[in-house]
Amino acid sequence: MEDYLNKLAYCIEKGRLNSQSKIPSNMLGQDGVEELINQLIQLNTPPKIIIEKGLIKGMNEVGNKFRDGKIFIPDVLLSAKAMNYAIELLKKEFPSENMPIKGKVILATVEGDLHSIGKNIVKVILEGNGWKVIDLGVDVSSEKIIVKLKEDEIKAIGLSALLTTTMLNMKKIIIDLRNSGFNLPVAIGGAPVTQKFADEIQADFYSSDPNEFVNFLDKLN
Repeated sequence: MEDYLNKLAYCIEKGRLNSQSKIPSNMLGQDGVEELINQLIQLNTPPKIIIEKGLIKGMNEVGNKFRDGKIFIPDVLLSAKAMNYAIELLKKEFPSENMPIKGKVILATVEGDLHSIGKNIVKVILEGNGWKVIDLGVDVSSEKIIVKLKEDEIKAIGLSALLTTTMLNMKKIIIDLRNSGFNLPVAIGGAPVTQKFADEIQADFYSSDPNEFVNFLDKLN
């Protein structure tokens, strides 16, 4: 199982969808994301393990290399495509429609940032654990979040950013929310985000592990 998970992480990193993919060139004819996920499912590997030790491991490597200037936006987009493909394959393994809904959570990538990889991972995990996700997408302003808060009963907000420049907009969103009278918990995450930054902008929660966000939300009920 460990070998399959490591190969899956590498395929996510390189953007290899399946055995027909032409990238990377050193893996022509070899298994890709599709085949490896199917093999892991046949081995009765829990979806949580596939996500943590395959998908997230691969994307963490992408985030680190992008941060260090070792890869660039086109490489990240290939990885994002593989990640989204993997998530679609795994969705059927989460019988969330049969679960009682614990509450509603807003997820959004902050204004100026068009990356949805991390947000989409969190979405799958939250839905698989009984939370209803209101996904506002990417490049989301505080105004858009406030409008949704006025329309629906929300338990918490999750903000994502991939760039050091756009993560500063997390602070603006939190300030705008508080000034508008909304004091519900705000969680933040993304490759450049740290606990120190979360403390500085007075976010209520930060973790690089999406499952810890689930634990945080569960304690709200």
